[in-house]
Amino acid sequence: MLPEPLAATVQVTTVLEELGIPYLVAGSLASTIYGMVRTTQDSDLVAEMRPEHVESFVHALEGEFYLDEDMITDAVAQHTSFNIIHRASVFKVDVFVPQVGPFVKEQLSRARRQILATEPQAEAMVATAEDTLLAKLDWYRMGGEVSERQWRDVLGIFQVQAGSLDLDYLRKWAKELGVSDLLERALTQSAS
Repeated sequence: MLPEPLAATVQVTTVLEELGIPYLVAGSLASTIYGMVRTTQDSDLVAEMRPEHVESFVHALEGEFYLDEDMITDAVAQHTSFNIIHRASVFKVDVFVPQVGPFVKEQLSRARRQILATEPQAEAMVATAEDTLLAKLDWYRMGGEVSERQWRDVLGIFQVQAGSLDLDYLRKWAKELGVSDLLERALTQSAS
């Protein structure tokens, strides 16, 4: 049996897939896959939801999740985020509905199906290690560069994925996102 937080996340990603909504697992769950394991209070998904998806999404999950259809409708219309809470585990799933821009398109096109658990097997589309790093650096910057957890996640990915990351890709998108200085600082810290 899957741990309840993972089971809750997979329930949501399964519905997204059934509705044909492009999505990816991001945040601490993605960084745990590529870096150091840490507990989390929620999972983060990026999903290109449109207004016509809302009713079916709500209908598919309303029995097992606390959710607010009006909040979801507003988040989809305004390209913000909403959360739903798994009733059995009280685990929160945050869904970010992004403005579709070049980086979001790149993240979604590069996302890969990853095995999240083996007994029973559970899979979902997950952001690549590079895109997870870039998103973490962006969140770190937007949060005033004070979150030790975000920074540890970044360093953990660099340490675990040492030698396998596409540095050219990271530098290209770090420049686009305005986080080149943070990328170079993380590269230096993780090498020492």
